[in-house]
Amino acid sequence: MAQVSPSVTIIVPAHDEEFALARLLTALLDGAGNEEFAIIVVCNGCTDNTVKIARSFEPRVAVVELAVASKPAALYTGGSLAQAFPIVFVDADVVIDAASVRRLAARLRDDAVLAAGPARHLDRHGVSAVAGWYYDIWERLPQVSTGLFGRGVIALSELGYRRVAGLPHVISDDLAVSESFLPEERDIVPGASVTIWPARRWRALLARRIRVTQGNRELAGTGLVSPSASTRPRDLWRIVRLTPSMALRMPVFLGTAALARLVERFRSPARGVWLRDETSRA
Repeated sequence: MAQVSPSVTIIVPAHDEEFALARLLTALLDGAGNEEFAIIVVCNGCTDNTVKIARSFEPRVAVVELAVASKPAALYTGGSLAQAFPIVFVDADVVIDAASVRRLAARLRDDAVLAAGPARHLDRHGVSAVAGWYYDIWERLPQVSTGLFGRGVIALSELGYRRVAGLPHVISDDLAVSESFLPEERDIVPGASVTIWPARRWRALLARRIRVTQGNRELAGTGLVSPSASTRPRDLWRIVRLTPSMALRMPVFLGTAALARLVERFRSPARGVWLRDETSRA
């Protein structure tokens, strides 16, 4: 029997993701042909059962272990092992199915599109009212609606991958990738969907925003981010004008963003510490 070559490479960087990884891999493999996807899980610096869980999916999933916890190193290692293009990078704590991966790959057959992402679905089960108010505003921001970041999934053509392979290692890696492409070179694909579990409590949300603020500041220093990627007053005003009820939620959004910037600015002794939200992984 002739050997079938995979049509897509899926890279999953995983650091201590024992509560989420099986959920993702099951969704990817259900409905996928045995040789359709080359799935590579790059376990980096894991201290829990992540490696064991990943290996339970062998041989349909290849597992690579790195001693150091480093998402950039995991992405680089996975990319260097790609067996086919496009490459789809998937965070271990989200869920995307095989049908959505196929739609992303199909969109990249258009040579003009170098990068693609799925529609974002926030699973708000158990999310507190205050955290939910923040996300009500956040999801309506134009850059959040059209950018590739904040989805946990980015698909790249071979040319697209070559463009971003040499990017500096920054915390806001998905924003850096998104900003590497002109709007007409990237697309959010209708029919492709990813489920994301947001922070369930405001304190966990604040920890996430501090990390994002640190990443954005770091990225701004590289000159890789455009002004359109930042939230502008006119964007917020338009949200309120179109949906007046959002005015009641705006103080939560603005207050959280301001506090995150303040804490990030004065937490220099803790710079480099990974502020991780565990409430979305339980």
